[in-house]
Amino acid sequence: MSQPLNSLRRTPLYELAIELNARMTGFSGWEMPVQFGGITQEHHAVRSDAGMFDISHMGKFTLVGKEVLPQIQRLVPSDLSRLQPGQAQYTVLMNSQGGMIDDLIFYFQGDDRWVVIVNAATTQKDRDWMLANLDMSAIEFTDLSDAQALIAVQGKKAVEHLSEIVDRDLSGIKPFGHLEATILGHAAFIARTGYTGEDGFEVMLDPAGAIELWRSLLKSGVTPCGLGARDTLRLEAAMALYGQDINDSTTPLEAGLGWLVHLDTKGDFIGRSMLEAQKQNGVKKRLVGLQMQGRNIARHDYPIFSDGAEVGIVTSGTLAPTVGQAIALGYVPTELSKPGQQVEIGIRGKNYSAIVVKRPFYRATK
Repeated sequence: MSQPLNSLRRTPLYELAIELNARMTGFSGWEMPVQFGGITQEHHAVRSDAGMFDISHMGKFTLVGKEVLPQIQRLVPSDLSRLQPGQAQYTVLMNSQGGMIDDLIFYFQGDDRWVVIVNAATTQKDRDWMLANLDMSAIEFTDLSDAQALIAVQGKKAVEHLSEIVDRDLSGIKPFGHLEATILGHAAFIARTGYTGEDGFEVMLDPAGAIELWRSLLKSGVTPCGLGARDTLRLEAAMALYGQDINDSTTPLEAGLGWLVHLDTKGDFIGRSMLEAQKQNGVKKRLVGLQMQGRNIARHDYPIFSDGAEVGIVTSGTLAPTVGQAIALGYVPTELSKPGQQVEIGIRGKNYSAIVVKRPFYRATK
């Protein structure tokens, strides 16, 4: 049951969303815009030009100290020692069973300084896990979640729009690259990351600066977007949503995130033994892309059938605006995970045909 809106937290950009008559909803304890002009319109704006999202509800931490790298290496399956200053790594926090506590990004700034961005719903959980599993006597940990706002500027023309008001050259930043700059007189942390499958940036700065940035981008023609378009965009790009597609009881290997597991170059880390066992013996289930053979939409928690037997579950689904078809993500037994495999989705008591397809459903072009 969703929380009443009057009990939810609000970001520094809340009033700007109200000014634009955004439709609001409760999400992870926050009152957030689900849409402004319409989900499909916002989705296409990102795919063809640029859109902006208020993601200030996400958790933002900084870690400083010579012990940060060896300490955080124990928490994730990815080899963070490979990062050069100005580079970042998408990864997951692991529990001892090999499950994922959260997916997050570690940004290495150099000089023993790190920025960490985590999901809104898991901010407190991630903070508690880090504080419990790091030697905080050797690390300066700062939670900037309330002090800093975050705006995602996404789309083929994101560089163009943002470059007009930034004092640094953004064109040479590679994906997952980042730097510190000044935007409209405000100090900002800018990363070439996002959750839409398009080029773009995520910009962290103080609340006053975020309000100025939002108004400036709006004036230059960037489309304001809500959680609805954020979900359809990330699903077309087959990006996992924590709490739906991945969680504490699924492993990176089951979720198709094996590319961020670096067993060959990593020392010991929490959950390593489980991933080693899965690597050796194989996984029993896999997260796959599903394409409906019709216009029926598979939704979260719908059952997946094969030969009349329930074999899995849908984790996310939508009618994808760019792809023009009903798509979904879901877990099936490994033997049913190859592209081309036929399955059925149970929708309101009836079964409808779907096919396992390669992920992502959409890939951006220059």
